[in-house]
Amino acid sequence: MTKKGWLKLPNGKINFPAFLPDGTRGVVRALGADDLETVGTQALVMNTFHLMQKPGSSTVQALGGLHKMSAWKKPIMTDSGGFQAYSVIRTNSKNGSLTDKGISFKPEGSQRKYQLTPEKSIQLQINYGADIVVCLDDCTHVDDDASQQETSVKRTITWAKKSRQEFDKLLDEKNLEGDTAPKLFGVVQGGGDKDLRKQCAEELLEIGFDGYGFGGWPLDSKGSLLEDILGYTRSLIPSKLPVHALGVGHPEYVLRCHELGYEMFDSALPTRDARRGRLYTFNDSAGLFGDWFSYLYIYDLKHIKSALPISEHCDCYTCQNYSRGYLYHLFKINDHLFHRLTTLHNLRFMSMLEDRMRLSNG
Repeated sequence: MTKKGWLKLPNGKINFPAFLPDGTRGVVRALGADDLETVGTQALVMNTFHLMQKPGSSTVQALGGLHKMSAWKKPIMTDSGGFQAYSVIRTNSKNGSLTDKGISFKPEGSQRKYQLTPEKSIQLQINYGADIVVCLDDCTHVDDDASQQETSVKRTITWAKKSRQEFDKLLDEKNLEGDTAPKLFGVVQGGGDKDLRKQCAEELLEIGFDGYGFGGWPLDSKGSLLEDILGYTRSLIPSKLPVHALGVGHPEYVLRCHELGYEMFDSALPTRDARRGRLYTFNDSAGLFGDWFSYLYIYDLKHIKSALPISEHCDCYTCQNYSRGYLYHLFKINDHLFHRLTTLHNLRFMSMLEDRMRLSNG
């Protein structure tokens, strides 16, 4: 499986470490598949919770599955929707409910009520053509009380067993095996309680998965990375199995999680930052030591007449062809080209960060 440094999947290989941009609704905003290839993206994360609503599961299948629909030929990981349920339902119970059977939710403005069970989540992800399928889990925040954390772990384990059974049944029915079969990841919950994290990890390991994810919001209430619990959770999973730091995309946090042993990462942060004008730059041509990266805020007045690229240490299409001054202009007139050019840059930065982290492994 790994620690050989890669994961073989039906639509290609992921070399570790790997940052997966979020193509939540089947698209990385402002970019096409060829753009993503250009910046060195290895794989994408798409989201079952959102895709089942728009464009809808029957539409995804009618369009040939996620790969054909989006023209993306490399691996796709589909998130189960557990985190979105946490975000939508736990913050406002009127939006739906979480029970031992699954998730019931009614999107704002919709007349339709959706049901998402562990089995249905697996069915949808496999029908979408995902390379990595993720079990539905009951997500919590680290500050949730002990009772909520205990319920989350119990429910997550129960759902993982159901997910494993449904996954194996569908693979058998579809005659998928070896390199043609997707991988199944379980998610370790437990909040900030190490005993619960251990319980969850041990029971998930007993069920058996191809990889695992760090479940729950990875930041504390102050926005700081939960390094202690992240490191502890990684130590519970054998090093030969890959672990995904779900929701981690801040460059410094990606590097820190990599140092803690994580192989995979995903977040909408780099692309969202790009669209808002916060651009990532390396402070030198190599290395990840000391003050190794900075933010460049392209809307600062000092860039209005600058002929410099975003970064002299970047080989992306934007840095090779466009100036800070021109990007400032595009930002001010709110042109869509701004979103494409800056997103290309930030995602190329993340790919170059992968390369630097691989070199740091020796």
